[in-house]
Amino acid sequence: MPSVIKATAIVNGEVITQTDVDQRLALLVIANSGKVPNDQVEELRQQVLRNLIDESLQIQAAKQAEITVTDKDIARTLERVASSVKMNPDQLTTYLKANGSSIRTLRRQIEGETAWRRLQQQKIENTVSVGDDEVKAVLERLNASKGTEEYRVGEIFLSSTPDKMQQTIANANQIIAQLRQGASFPGYARQYSEASTAAVGGDLGWVRPEQLPDQLGGVLRTMGPGQISSPISVPGGVSILAVQDARKILSADPRNAVLSLKQVSIAFPPGTSRPQAEARVAKFAEAARNVGGCGGAERIAAEFNGEVVANEGVRLRELPQALQEIMLPLQVGQATRPFGSIEEGVRTLVICGRDEADPTAPTFDQVFNQLSEERVNLRARRYLRDLRRDAVIEFR
Repeated sequence: MPSVIKATAIVNGEVITQTDVDQRLALLVIANSGKVPNDQVEELRQQVLRNLIDESLQIQAAKQAEITVTDKDIARTLERVASSVKMNPDQLTTYLKANGSSIRTLRRQIEGETAWRRLQQQKIENTVSVGDDEVKAVLERLNASKGTEEYRVGEIFLSSTPDKMQQTIANANQIIAQLRQGASFPGYARQYSEASTAAVGGDLGWVRPEQLPDQLGGVLRTMGPGQISSPISVPGGVSILAVQDARKILSADPRNAVLSLKQVSIAFPPGTSRPQAEARVAKFAEAARNVGGCGGAERIAAEFNGEVVANEGVRLRELPQALQEIMLPLQVGQATRPFGSIEEGVRTLVICGRDEADPTAPTFDQVFNQLSEERVNLRARRYLRDLRRDAVIEFR
């Protein structure tokens, strides 16, 4: 039987075909720029099947709760997804088909995420309560922790039972290997994480180690920006942490500065030899070192037949990590060393202004929302576990 009609699993009477698995796996590969080694494809395929089973359970539970995800709901989200990759929905449809996936599988994923989010709002969020005293206690601890580190953290949670823990850890190690080779953490979180934060790429926001369960907090204290943890055993499964950034609580942080920049770019005409280009870059670097303030950007551009682009309100923290390290020690009026390539052009950034952001404590509402999200996340995991326990699932 062709895979398009051959059942791989039947979830409470709803069929998941091999084509469903293949197209969702292709979607994952596309999201990670094709960086999935051949020897890991079969393992990822099994994980995709488990995700599709959970997705079916979530959609079925939402329908039983009379929650409807309309075609208009899906179309709006699809429009945003297409826009994020600079396409319209028709172009995205063609692109997915050309790469072994389909718009149908993306629509199904959007439906699943939307249905699960709305189901959590109805069944869980409305029943979660956080007291004012709890929020005040957190704010007091924050003030007492002034100057200590907090981290911007992403999490991927894989559920497991004790008898399947070794296999779950093996699956987590496969994911970690891909992440450390440059795969997208938000992309993998959306596909694999069973936490409620999966829909936002696993983002936990800014947290301190003591705000997390002891197993996660202990590992977080040993990590720095850009690092991916090994599998961490937690109640109900395994977690993977990624530290995206770090800062000191309620303390001035130079990475929070808002910059005014001028970018000076130069290009190399076709036929320019590498020695000629390197000599020109050396002169450009010397000119950048002696820029003499923001006004020197136009002078350098004129000298090297380049162009100047002004950028206002650039947050240093949002720049690539390597560029942050270059710009942190620079003062207003100084320029970075040139970067880029001979093929795509070389540029330097001149700092024209720097506004240091004052450290502020989180608001009552921000702390309240974080505590609520943590409790919703825990209950959502339990709810999905119960759906799996009560489901009738046949494998073919």
